[in-house]
Amino acid sequence: MLFNSLEFAIFFLIVYGLYLISKHKRQNMLLLIGSYVFYGAWDWRFLFLIFTSTILDYFCGLKIYATDNIKKRKLFLFLSIFGNLAILGFFKYFNFFAGSLQNLLGNFNISICPRFLNIVLPVGISFYTFQTMSYTIDIYRREMNPTRKFFDFALFVAFFPQLVAGPIERAKHLLPQILSPRVVNLDKFYEGCYLIFWGLFLKIVVADNLARIVELVFVIDEPPYNGIKVVMALYAFAYQIFCDFAGYSNIARGLGKCMGFDIMINFKLPYFVTNPREFWQRWHLSLSSWLRDYLYIPLGGNRRGRLITFRNLFVTMLLGGLWHGAAGKFVIWGAYHGLLLFGYRLLQPLLGKIMNFKNAIVNKVWFFVRIVFFFHLVCLGWLIFRAESMSQAFNMLYSIIFNFRFVEGIGLTYIGLKIAFFVWVVLAVQLFQSWKNDLMAIYKSNYLIRALFYYVCFRLMLYYGITNEKFIYFVF
Repeated sequence: MLFNSLEFAIFFLIVYGLYLISKHKRQNMLLLIGSYVFYGAWDWRFLFLIFTSTILDYFCGLKIYATDNIKKRKLFLFLSIFGNLAILGFFKYFNFFAGSLQNLLGNFNISICPRFLNIVLPVGISFYTFQTMSYTIDIYRREMNPTRKFFDFALFVAFFPQLVAGPIERAKHLLPQILSPRVVNLDKFYEGCYLIFWGLFLKIVVADNLARIVELVFVIDEPPYNGIKVVMALYAFAYQIFCDFAGYSNIARGLGKCMGFDIMINFKLPYFVTNPREFWQRWHLSLSSWLRDYLYIPLGGNRRGRLITFRNLFVTMLLGGLWHGAAGKFVIWGAYHGLLLFGYRLLQPLLGKIMNFKNAIVNKVWFFVRIVFFFHLVCLGWLIFRAESMSQAFNMLYSIIFNFRFVEGIGLTYIGLKIAFFVWVVLAVQLFQSWKNDLMAIYKSNYLIRALFYYVCFRLMLYYGITNEKFIYFVF
């Protein structure tokens, strides 16, 4: 059931109507049933997996909290983490690791024939697995108490607005909202409707139209590639993946707002940054903060010298890349961002000396130059992320460096204008948000600005909206 489908609209209207006339306990039971219906609409067989994770972490959380014996606490924490990662590893990574082992042994002339399984990847498994693991880890750290209300905990795991593609909520944030009565008022409803509207626009107008430009190069074109065409496709993909994922997150937040929930912000103008550290403080915040709190800091963070810091950054980003998919390109993409983060950390003292000028205008120009430069570094990472294979990524990188041809003049101009046509609204809104330092700046602005915003977006949705296309992060 896709957010951008008539089927989901009917589903939500029914659930929301019943929600408004129900009291707290019945609201929670209604949302739990609705969440299972929503998830079961993809494939009812995978309800067993989400229910297994729910039972496992519910009882492990109670057992961890009930004892002060450190060995028992660690045992139940291990059971929780191992159980969740075993499910995730089997369904998402079994074939990947089997193939990697076969290739590795093949380098030593050892031939094996592993059995590859025809496994269907359960939608959203990476998201709800990380979400439910945070619950037992936080209880182990004594940062929260477990709940004895099983069905309320089950709702935390399966809450349908953010179940399939996040944000990855923490139990400390979402579970108290489930356990306590919510307040639903017109202000929250209007704010939720704005977020849903903007999220749908990002998805069906911007992301899905840019996807056609991206596929033209990455799927249809063959080497030798035209470097300038590849660069244009990268610009298109940079905004396709942002608008696709941020669109989903906004819709999820909007649905939550309408029901009185506060779902965390997942994106904060990530392309308006000058360095990799800021980027990961603004891009997919729910994942980057999860990796920071449950992996990078426990490994030692930056407290044990440069070499250990580099190891921790590298391991964290490698696993962050692997979280995105069972393919070598995602691991390399993660390693690339790990190198960017460590390189920035090494160069930070030097960069601090050359980043500030006495002239205010020069400072602003330099700030803009740094944003543009780092955006291109991010796009280079997106080349690895989007490529059909590493071979294609290397061919495309070669074309960018050595095969920058303008011979397709009219065609290239058309592609460039098409990208600009679908991106300009996003850039205009983001510039306004950056100027006001508020992601809800449009919603809070005067009547004329809001009217113009809704009119332009609605007309574009009417003429160029593409519905029923899956979100990119459904496969992760």
